[in-house]
Parts: sequence; structure tokens; C-alpha cells
Amino acid sequence: MFKSFAAMLEVLELPNTYNAALENTKYSRLLPGSAHNAQMGKPGPWRVENAISGLVENLILPVADEDNASLDQRRDDASALAASIIDRGPEKAARVSNLVSRFLEAPVLHRKSAILLFLHGIAEDLSMDGVGSNSDSSRLGSSYKNGNGKIKNPSQPHAFEDAFSVNGLVPLPTHEERAKQNRVDGGNGLQRHRSRKEPLDEILGNDQAGASDLTGEEKATEASILHDLPFTLQGLSSTHLPFSSRSTLDLPTTLPLPMISLLHTLAEPSLLYRSLSDVVESRDEGLVGQSLRSAIGMELRSYLGLIATLEGEIRRAIASVNAKDPRSGIGKAGVTLKRCVVWTREATMGLRLMSLMAEGAKSRKGGQLITMIHSFSSSHGDPFVAAFAERMLAQVTRPFYDMLRQWIYDGELSDPYHEFLVHEPAPAQDGPNSVDPRRAPATSVWEDKYKLEENMIPSIITEDFARKVFLIGKSLNFIRYSCGDSAWVEAYCKDASKELQYGDTATLEISIDKAYKTTMARLIDLMDNKFQLFEHLRALKKYLLLGQGDFIALLMESLSSNLDRPAGSQYRHTLTAQLEHAIRGSNAQYDSPEVLSRLDARLLELSHGEIGWDVFTLEYKVDAPVDVVITPWASKQYLQVFNFLWRIKRVEFALGSTWRRCMTGARGVLANIDGESGKEWKNARCCIAEMIHFVNQLQYYILFEVIEASWDQLQAAIMKPGATLDDLIEAHTRYLNAITHKGLLGSARSSLTGSREDSFTSQLHYILKTMLAYKDVVDGLYSFCVAEFTRRQEKSTRFDTQKRRDLAVDDDDLSSLSPNPNPLRAAQELLNPTSNDPSRAESPFPISTSALNATAASTAGDSVLLALRQRLNELSKDFRNRVNVLLGDLMVQPDADMKFLGTVMNFNDVYSPRKRRRERVGKTPGTVKEKPKVGDGKTTERKTGEGKEDGTS
Repeated sequence: MFKSFAAMLEVLELPNTYNAALENTKYSRLLPGSAHNAQMGKPGPWRVENAISGLVENLILPVADEDNASLDQRRDDASALAASIIDRGPEKAARVSNLVSRFLEAPVLHRKSAILLFLHGIAEDLSMDGVGSNSDSSRLGSSYKNGNGKIKNPSQPHAFEDAFSVNGLVPLPTHEERAKQNRVDGGNGLQRHRSRKEPLDEILGNDQAGASDLTGEEKATEASILHDLPFTLQGLSSTHLPFSSRSTLDLPTTLPLPMISLLHTLAEPSLLYRSLSDVVESRDEGLVGQSLRSAIGMELRSYLGLIATLEGEIRRAIASVNAKDPRSGIGKAGVTLKRCVVWTREATMGLRLMSLMAEGAKSRKGGQLITMIHSFSSSHGDPFVAAFAERMLAQVTRPFYDMLRQWIYDGELSDPYHEFLVHEPAPAQDGPNSVDPRRAPATSVWEDKYKLEENMIPSIITEDFARKVFLIGKSLNFIRYSCGDSAWVEAYCKDASKELQYGDTATLEISIDKAYKTTMARLIDLMDNKFQLFEHLRALKKYLLLGQGDFIALLMESLSSNLDRPAGSQYRHTLTAQLEHAIRGSNAQYDSPEVLSRLDARLLELSHGEIGWDVFTLEYKVDAPVDVVITPWASKQYLQVFNFLWRIKRVEFALGSTWRRCMTGARGVLANIDGESGKEWKNARCCIAEMIHFVNQLQYYILFEVIEASWDQLQAAIMKPGATLDDLIEAHTRYLNAITHKGLLGSARSSLTGSREDSFTSQLHYILKTMLAYKDVVDGLYSFCVAEFTRRQEKSTRFDTQKRRDLAVDDDDLSSLSPNPNPLRAAQELLNPTSNDPSRAESPFPISTSALNATAASTAGDSVLLALRQRLNELSKDFRNRVNVLLGDLMVQPDADMKFLGTVMNFNDVYSPRKRRRERVGKTPGTVKEKPKVGDGKTTERKTGEGKEDGTS
């Protein structure tokens, strides 16, 4: 019993300075083995009894409503207990004396007498081994034990719950109550004492961790849960909180609901830590994903640091409870489950956010992953969430900024997992459709080598910013590999390269703007000075867009005789020689040899029935890297415009030649036959004048209103400060589109037929073809007139010759005539000089052979003239109808310049522009019916897709 009692006193872990306190206490002289008794020698029995009596009187005080007999009984029991303890030996007595003195010196304990009585009851309970105890000791605890072994006061049932209250234990039972309880219990003292073994763990359960009952089964308490909590928070199984699986934590079933609720809250960071540990240990591809796992690992290490600090606090709290104050519980030491929940609240939120990020990273990579994390910072109202996301972004964006730095300073793409906003497409497989024929090698390098992945642009940068970044790297790469200026790129990288990181937005924008301006200026300078891009554009305008007028006129004049022959008889060396002649004979000779060497004459594909005018064309050759601007598509556009202008120029040249012939013949050959064909020539001259006016206005519009105006816009775009190569490409594309659209080369589809035959190109093609046909008919008329004039001249010459011959004959025969001549016969002979011809004497029709030939020629000439007159009238009428339709289409165009063309062509309202309405007729697919706005009773049927008209409107 003494050992148990002493052990209970040692649980309090009072200070080790109890010897000094024992010297100063007023009870030290009363305790055995004290220094005071040592000075007085060996104590006698009376002195020990007096000391015990004094101690008992001071410790056991009267309570309310207690009579003197009960008080004396309690004091006697205490004296007997003290005497029995002293009788066990001086060492044990000294130990008890020291413990008592330490107990009395504790400043935080109240109602010390009740505590001693409680400790005595526990010590007596532990000392029982099946034999009845001292009657006095039995009486001390009999009133506090019931049959189940739990402390219970019959008058106050909740005495045990109030044992550790501020007011201390309830008053002890009176003598009569104890006697009555002894009579009721009878001889069951042994069972009573044995039953006290059961509530030991319950009594100490709330204050001591690791307590156990006599059966050896451990029960979960708050102290034991706190002891295991650091392991649980690290995802490790413990005695009371084991993990049954990777995502399941088993909680004790014997705990109260409030504690279970707290453990549910603490289980969340434990399970999140286990799942995040698996994420950190995974080996998924992606530099940004690896950076995210590294950032999660750093946060988990910080979390483990928090757990280590929490574990230290828990251990100190448990140690202080075990040594100082078991009655107040571990909560008095400052560590409880609720406080652990509070301490781990922010860490739990951080783990929760990292779990969401890890879950979102499964379906995202690169810029998409950065955007997802940045959304927590930009669109969340919680400051903690925003700050946590910013801290994560500082780590996650490091690979992105490394790739960005290498791209904008070196022009190289270092993206093995396709996470950057710039993507390099895989090379196309070899095959018939793998290469776009419209693209040159340099064009493919600039436009197809790298692509901007808009879905990979992170939200930390804007779309305009991303396009700047894309242009910087693409330009550096183009300068290095296509322009062959890698030395400048390397020097630029050494001078301008700097570290980029998240959060330094101002520095990043300054770096990007500076790199953008420097790179674009260098690229434009290379294209202008080294590769002479602008010089090539001017050469294309001069030679393919007919800007060099003297060269084109001389070339057409020198080639006209050759191009009038069939296409199969054309030879390239002949055309090339004529081209060189035109260059040497015009101002083109002063251009640079680099430009003139790229100009060449070639023939298009030959078709049956074509002549040299239909297959001749000029070609201007460009190579890399200029072909990134003057692409193969642009070369085809230039070729199309040249062929169209060359056809107009040919018509102008032909009409001019015919007009000059007509004007020259009007003062010569044609002046003698105006009586018969004068009306046809008057109409022909008027129609040719209309055609020349039409061609001149069309040329003026295309060369000046379209090409020159578009060229000014191209020059303004090229010379604009800060222009990029993409700006040049876009401006040049707009330039060509404006020429082809405004230059009447567009190919708008018909909404009814779906064909392209109603385009301005088709209409102009037929108008020009009509002009050439009219020119040929006029040339035929001129030839007819010349032949008629020649025939008449020959007839007049023959008549004059015959007349002179007849007159000579008459003079010779005057002497042989009869003296009475017949005058009528002489007149007949004059009118019919062949009447005296022996060969004609028997003829019933005395007409000469020359007269017969003249009559036949006159009849044939009249039929030819009639056919020419009819053909001229048809072509003239067809020309006017087509011009009316063209002017009607120009009137409804939204472009002001095209409307102005129609006004210039019809400035004196000589034409009657009309709009056409189309409707389907019959069931024949592709057949449309045209109805003029001002109808003349005629319609024109046309088969879609044929390019020829069957009638004339």
C-alpha cells in the first residue's frame, strides 16, 4: 500500500527542490526523518504520536453539518493510517515525508485533504490481493464504492464527476452513514475492493495517455489520439488510427461524437497527403507537369515541418501533464484535438488546392496547366487561395519561361513535350498531295515551319503578347536559316539574353518589346538591302504590270509580225532575242543587271488553233528568301494580270494600226470609191473610235486608278515604322487582291447558275474578241476597197488604151472611107470597137470579152461588199450590247472606282446601261434566260460553262 501511495504522489512531478521547501514548511518538524528531528536525536513514541496528531488536525478539517463524533472518527482513521505507514521503516517514512512536503508546497492544488484521501483509496485498491484489508482502511472507501466498483455517494450520485472540480471533493459521509453502509454490505468487503480495479482506467483516462485496465486492452483517449496524431497526419498507420487502404482511415468506435467530428477534420489532410505523395512520386511526361510535382513536393516538405512542430508541442504537453497536473487534463497544457484542427487549417486548405491542381493536371499540359493554376489566383476571392496559387505559379512557370527565353533570344524551340505556345508541325509524308504547289521553300519555312497554338497560350500573357513572342522567334529562326545571318543572331543572343521569371511583368514586357523591335528591324533591313525585295516589287510593276510604257510598246511592235503566226511556229529563242532588243531600245536598259537577268519570255501551253498572241507571256523569276513575299501564288497573280493587260494592249495596237490605215486610205484609195462604200466606212470609223475610246479608258482605269493607287498603299505599308515581314506579306497580298478585283479580274459566281462566266473577265474577254473580229472585218473591207480601186484603175487604164488605139486606127483609115460615110455606124463602132473583129462577126451578142469580165467582177464585188456590210453591222451591234451589259453591272458594284469606270466610259450617255434578270427556263440544267431591263423582244440563251453565246441580244 505504501508503494502505491508513494507512486501516486510521484505522479504529480513536483519540483526537485522539495528538500529546501521541507526545511521552511511549518510541518517539517512534524514529519519523520526531517532535519528538525535529526537535530533532536532519535524521536520517541510520544513525539511521533504528537506529530501525527498535529498533521491530522491540520489536514482533516470539519465540514458543514458534521458532528464531533464523525470528525473524531475520521481523524482517528487518519492517525491509524499514518501510524501504519510509519511502522514500515525509516526509509519509507522519509520518502512519505518528502512526498507529503512536496505535495503541500504545490501552489496550484486546492482541497489537499480530499486529494490525499482519494489517493489513499486508490493505493489501497492496488494493494489488495484477495485478503480482507484493515477495517479502518475499509471504512475510508466503503461509502464511495458501489457494487460495480465505481465511486458513488448515496446522497450525491455525481460525486466522482465533481472530484476534480474547483471546489474539490464532496463532503465525506458521516459516521452513521458509514455504519449503515457497512450493515448493508455485510461481508462483501473483498468483492467491494476487487471491484475497485475496474474503474481505474476510467478515473485516469482523461488525464493520462496510455492508461490500461487490468485485462490489458488499450482504450483510445484524447491523449493517446494526440500521441498518434503526428503519424496519422503523415499518412502512416498508428495504434488507434490505422489506414485500411490508401484512401481509408479507420477511426475508433468508442470515442464520443465531438471527438469523432474533430478526427474527421484531421483525417482530410492525412488522406490528401497520401494522395499527393503518390502524385509527387509519379513520372508523367511534361516539363511543366514535372515542375508542378516539384512545387507540390516543396509544399509537402513545408507541411511535414508543420507536423514536426506540432509533434513537439504534443510531446511537451503530454510530458508536462504526466509530471505536473494530472487532474487538469492535457487540455490545460495547451494542446487539444480542436487546437490541432485550428493549427492545420491553412495546411489542409493548401493540400486541398494542390489536390485540385493535381487532378486538373491529368488532362492538361503546358500553357493549359498554367492557365488552370492561374485561375485560382485571378478568379478566387479568398486571399489565401490567391497567394497560394501565386506561390505555386512561381515554381510551375519556370520551364515555360526557360522555353520563352530560348525562343525570343535564340530563335530555337526547345519543347520536347509540346507544352509551349509555339508548335512545330510534323513534316508531311511523301506523296502526290504532300507538297502545296503554291508554296515555295522559303514560304514553307516562314508560314509552315512553326504554328501558334492558341489553346496553349497561358492566361498569364495576352494574345497580342503571344503573337509578338511568336513573331520574334520565327523571325530569328528565319534570319538564321533562310537569310544565312546566324552570326548576328548569336551576337544578339549574347547581348540581350536575360533571365525571365513569373511576377516580373514590367521587365518581361520591356524585354519582349525590345526584342520585337530589334528583330523586326534587322529582318526588314536584310530583305531590303541584301535581297532587294523592294527593287523586285518595282521591277514586277514595271514589266509585268506594263508600267514601263516604252519597253512594252517596242516589244509589241517587234513581236507583232511573229505573233501573228500560229503558236506552233513560235520559237523561244526568237522571242528572247526580241525581248533583248526591246530592253536595249528602251529605258529598261538602265535597270540593274540583277533585275534584267530575272526577266524572261516564255510560251504558255499550246492549244489547237491558237496564234502567238495567245501563248506569249513574260516571266519574272524570284528565289529564296524573296519568295516568302512574292510567293508562287503571287507570281500566278502577276501572270494573270499581265496576260489580261497584254490582251488589252494587243487590241489597242491592232485598232490603232487599223485606224491609221483607214485615215491614210481616206485621203487616197478610199476617196475614189466613197460612192459605193462610203457609208460603210463612215460607220466603221465611228465604231472603231468607240472601241479605241473603250480600250483607252479601260487601260487608264487599270493602270492608274487600280495599279498606281494600290502601289501607293503598298509603299505606305512597307515604309511604315515597325513593319514586320508578316505586314509586308499581308500588304503585298492586299495589293494583288485589289488589282485582281478592281481590275475586273474577279470571278464572282452566279447565284443561279453557279458558273463563273458572268464575271467581268469573261465579259471583257468577249468584248475584246469582238473588237478583234471587227478589226479583221474592217481590214477585209479595206482590202476589198483597195481591190475595187485597183480593178477600176485597171479598167480605166484598159479603156484609155483601147480608146487611144481606136483613135489611131480611125486616123489611119480616113483616106479609105467612102465619100458618103454613115455617122450612126461610126458611133456604133466607137461604142463597140470589137464589132469589126472577125472573131466576133458571127456572135449574136456583139459584146467584148473585157466587158464580160467587168460585169462578172462587178457582181462578185457586190456580194462581197454586202457580206462585209452585214458582218460589220452584226459586230457593231454585238459590241454595243455587251458594253451596255458591262456598264449595267458596273453601276451596281459597291466599289466607287468601278462605278467611276462606268461613268467615264459613258460620259456622253451614248450607251444605255441595263441590268439583267436571270430566271431558269425549261428543264435543261445549266440553261438560263436573260431578260434585258429595256426589252427589245429578243432574248439570249446561253449554256453555262461554255464561254460562248449562241445569239445576239
